[in-house]
Amino acid sequence: MIVLSDVTLRRGPQKLLSDVSISIHPAYKVGLTGANGTGKSSLFAMLRNELGQDEGVVSIPPNWVVAHVAQETPATDISALDYTLQGDIEYVELHKQLEHAEGAHLGELHARLEAIDGYTTESRAATLLHGLGFSQDQINNPVNSFSGGWRMRLNLAQALMCRSDLLLLDEPTNHLDLDAVIWLQSWLVNYQGTLVLISHDREFLDAVVRHVAHIEHAKLTLYTGNYTAFEKIRAERLAQQQSAYEKQQREKAHMQKYVDRFRAQATKAKQAQSRLKALDRMEEISAAQVDSPFNFRFLEPDKIPERLLNVDDASIGYDQTMIVEHIKLQLMPGQRIGLIGPNGAGKSTLIKYLAGELTSEKGESWEAQDLKIGYFAQHQLEQLNLDQTALEQLRDIDKAMDETGNKRAREQDLRNFLGGFGFQGARVDEPVKPFSGGEKARLVLAMLVYQKPNLLLLDEPTNHLDLQMRHALSVALQGFSGAMVIVSHDRHLLKTVTDELIIVHDKKAEVFDGDLDDYAVFINQSKLIAKNSNTNSSDEATAESNTDNGLSRKEQRQQDANRRKQLQPLMNKLKKSEQQLDELTSKKEALEKQLANPDIYLEENKESLKKVLFDKTKVDKELNDVEADWMKISEELEIASELID
Repeated sequence: MIVLSDVTLRRGPQKLLSDVSISIHPAYKVGLTGANGTGKSSLFAMLRNELGQDEGVVSIPPNWVVAHVAQETPATDISALDYTLQGDIEYVELHKQLEHAEGAHLGELHARLEAIDGYTTESRAATLLHGLGFSQDQINNPVNSFSGGWRMRLNLAQALMCRSDLLLLDEPTNHLDLDAVIWLQSWLVNYQGTLVLISHDREFLDAVVRHVAHIEHAKLTLYTGNYTAFEKIRAERLAQQQSAYEKQQREKAHMQKYVDRFRAQATKAKQAQSRLKALDRMEEISAAQVDSPFNFRFLEPDKIPERLLNVDDASIGYDQTMIVEHIKLQLMPGQRIGLIGPNGAGKSTLIKYLAGELTSEKGESWEAQDLKIGYFAQHQLEQLNLDQTALEQLRDIDKAMDETGNKRAREQDLRNFLGGFGFQGARVDEPVKPFSGGEKARLVLAMLVYQKPNLLLLDEPTNHLDLQMRHALSVALQGFSGAMVIVSHDRHLLKTVTDELIIVHDKKAEVFDGDLDDYAVFINQSKLIAKNSNTNSSDEATAESNTDNGLSRKEQRQQDANRRKQLQPLMNKLKKSEQQLDELTSKKEALEKQLANPDIYLEENKESLKKVLFDKTKVDKELNDVEADWMKISEELEIASELID
């Protein structure tokens, strides 16, 4: 197991960790959380033995293989598949030795290769790449042909390829789309080693981790349960701490009042001195710090037309290549749409078209005269003026708005506004250039909010944002009165702010009949159907050949019937598993509805709250187990189909 004993870790004069003692058992799946700058990445570096602790002992079993995602990708011309294979160091080493081995040593190497299941290694690597969004053609492309985001996916694939005992993942979903996030979630649920995961995606954390290690005030506390359970437990502890703090403050004030009143009186001096000593001995309880540094809301638009935007049979793409065709979409005030679909299907292209950055090749679109779009995309972070301060850039926007009839804001109002996005004190007056990705994203959002749009178009707005800012954004979006269209791999954001889903796939954009849990099932079923379709195509070709060799159509039909009969038990198990998924999802929704009721948090309902939380944790675990079974049965069905063929 991993053991930290009285560990202190400093960065300059600042203590990131102070006298931390914690044990992480084998096969634990731990979410590492804490505000930005508290030391999460430094703790990872310490676990990788790249950074030494200042005090204490860090113990990791010496024979453990530790895997993590590299931050740099060499500009190599080897294929994506070969690059991924390099993650399995023993496999690569055995292949090198096989090139020069002879005689008995050759047999020994083949035995070792078989022992590590080396003959399926390439297939495993291809599966990883497909799961992370690479097409069959792409896996054979050279690494240096991919963009930065795709290279990070390759680094992730290489880390997953490693047969590790400890897997360290720092924000693995940042460069993934929703489909890849759902796939990665399933992969990690089934991972057999010890996992320590940093993520700002609460849905992802909830599904994967069973413990949460939280860094706060240089202390590291291990909680049992997923992220939602951690939030409940921590909130209760903070409430108890705040209550104890307030009680202590009352006691101290009472004692101090007694001391001040009677210290000078001879008859009471002794008692006053005793109270003064008691005050000195009293262990100080600190006030609970629960406030987020982010607190903002979307300003009310100046005007909200009855109909904002209408698209009729539009087709869009690049260089006469159509990406999405026959788009029909009408946006009304209050509409909240989430765009879902596989990577490369055209979600961002559609957002660009709605934002007016892309024209249609066919069809028509109409927009209201008073339409005011707030468009957020990752490329806008690069368009910030790096030499200007946050205040200067907001002042420029305010000046432009003044020219359209809005009253200019006072500087203090601008500072207060930026403060809601976490820019306070001297940070407001510093150039943007050294800002982190998260700070730049917050500034772009602040500038967008300030312009009072009535239509929001958000393309992955949570990239680079931590959990607190994501929560603040979710709350602000819930109060937005205009219309919004959002692309995001953050399912919690989509669940809390959207009312309808549009799936972009196969050059179409159409309403998805279901929620995000249904979409996860849809993705897995689609992959299975696609593979079975390939198998069936192969069957048809084989059948045609056999017919040429004299096999009658009746005999062919009989073979097909026998094949279905052999597969029926697995198909029945798959159907039963799907029914269990539906039932558990319904139970989960019912429990979440109870937790959404404010009355359950009243003191008299404390026992009911405990029971609901217990049931919720139990259902979440059952749901994850059944999802894992579903995946396993699907794979068995797939393998059985191939064997029968």
